[in-house]
Amino acid sequence: MQTILGANGIISTELAKALTQYTAKIRLVSRNPLKVNDTDEIFAADLTSPEQTLAAVAGSEIVYLTAGLKYSTKIWQEQWPLIMRNVIEACIKHKSKLVFFDNVYLYGKVNGWMTESTPANPCSKKGEVRQVIAGMLLNEITKGSLTAMIVRAADFYGPNTPMSFATVMIFNNLAKGKKAQWMLNDDVKHSLTYTPDAGKATALLGNTASAFNQVWHLPTNRNALNGKELIALAAKEFGVVPKHMTLPKWMLQLVALFNPVVKESIEMLYQSESDYLFDSSKFDAAFTFHATTYAQGMAETVKAILSEN
Repeated sequence: MQTILGANGIISTELAKALTQYTAKIRLVSRNPLKVNDTDEIFAADLTSPEQTLAAVAGSEIVYLTAGLKYSTKIWQEQWPLIMRNVIEACIKHKSKLVFFDNVYLYGKVNGWMTESTPANPCSKKGEVRQVIAGMLLNEITKGSLTAMIVRAADFYGPNTPMSFATVMIFNNLAKGKKAQWMLNDDVKHSLTYTPDAGKATALLGNTASAFNQVWHLPTNRNALNGKELIALAAKEFGVVPKHMTLPKWMLQLVALFNPVVKESIEMLYQSESDYLFDSSKFDAAFTFHATTYAQGMAETVKAILSEN
């Protein structure tokens, strides 16, 4: 049995599709789980409950923690350490391997490429939370009490990613005939991880025994583009002129006074001030896997959006 904790998000969905290559027994766990594959087992559980988490993990050979919490610093501070502790204890109890799907917030602002050896240096409250929970897992690995790994991705884009900034600011606006938007500086490069690649690579890592007890960056095309270039690719697929507006910091701070989602994003604006470069060369060297190009990924994403409308 391979179990996904935090089912029905975009990563868990792509992961569930990819896992069928390795196992016929997939369990999807969330408060209200829905099947991805016809043969999936669904299990309703609240990961903030130790008892429910323990029950959800029972019988699992490999567990994937892909949960996403509401984008709120307060909720992250309260719930993420609790969830991580519950999952770690459940995996130790049931002798399950753990794969934690993480982001890059704990690195903070990095001058150059982010790699697996980039030191934790968070410059946001959410990054501090991520450092704490990654540290909890790495501590158990060091003690030898848990077989686990951390996999990380850059910002997402891809089909069916309604919450990604690329969808909100680029794809949705272009689809409506509006100008695309970019934050702060459209001349800096910004790596994006294609979600189907992330799902397939996470499944591959979880089913590779030698990949455990280390950190991996998921495959991300190294030819990072800037905001103008990404918008131009998307506009080409929509068949529209690549018009866009760049939102200055003062405007976003003004919007944040009235919009709680934007307010929670203000501390992350450092990611848009300079190049945001995500290195997955460790994965590239270890596996025969070609990360999707931005041109191909943009084409597939726009195709999916147009098919919905």
